[in-house]
Amino acid sequence: MLRIAVPNKGSLSGPAAEMLHEAGYQQRRESKELRIVDPVNEVEFFYLRPRDIAIYVSSGRLDIGVTGRDLLIDSGANAEEILPLGFARSTFRFASKPGAAAGVEDLKGKTVATSYEGIVAKHLADNGIDAAVVHLDGAVETAIELGVAEVIADVVETGTSLRNAGLEVFGDPIMKSEAVVIRRTGADAEEPKVQQFLRRLQGVLVARTYVMMDYDCRVEQLEKAVALTPGLESPTVSPLHNEGWVAVRAMVPAKEAQRIMDDLYDIGARAILTTAIHACRL
Repeated sequence: MLRIAVPNKGSLSGPAAEMLHEAGYQQRRESKELRIVDPVNEVEFFYLRPRDIAIYVSSGRLDIGVTGRDLLIDSGANAEEILPLGFARSTFRFASKPGAAAGVEDLKGKTVATSYEGIVAKHLADNGIDAAVVHLDGAVETAIELGVAEVIADVVETGTSLRNAGLEVFGDPIMKSEAVVIRRTGADAEEPKVQQFLRRLQGVLVARTYVMMDYDCRVEQLEKAVALTPGLESPTVSPLHNEGWVAVRAMVPAKEAQRIMDDLYDIGARAILTTAIHACRL
């Protein structure tokens, strides 16, 4: 039975449970449940603190887990990312008083306050910067005002809280994070149950990203039409009863679907969108 760690709370928990449900796995009904068994799919789910998941997976006690890339790197655990999931995205940046620093090279000899000591220490080491790192839980914006550090490193979304604290971001992003599936480093990559789990999640990602488009066009416009709708591999093309016409079916990115329909119209094709794409699994 495959043993999988899932976030029990926070911004990762709800979207992870929703994706697993879409992938056909049973999920807990009560937030207090710490473990459930899905006998049909031969999977056992353990609901753990997101920060602890990489540690459990690296121990080998659990086969795989869903956590944040940031939490994986910050933990320093012997685990690796095997599939990005596209939700819970965030960006880590340095911030300071205006003019205090322009890039990571200006942090030599300074003190950086952060809730993600592992990420920041690794980033500084990778850039050859000798700086002190102070770990703080919770909001770190006040660390500079109270003299604990000259620089902070934190998740930046709109930057409003930083501006309200009189701070500004500088330099390149430290990292970009999102929810990911992880496994212990060196674990069997071809284990059938793990591969099945990954295929199901990849199917959900495709279903969320693409829509199916059907359209008719004249044969002489087919090459132009296919160039607009290449699909994941290639579209399906079928002859119609009316001579000189073909029917085409292709998956297109959902966010570009309306523009593609306009472009098809310009070459004389008539398109419709269908939503029954969840049956398409990689």
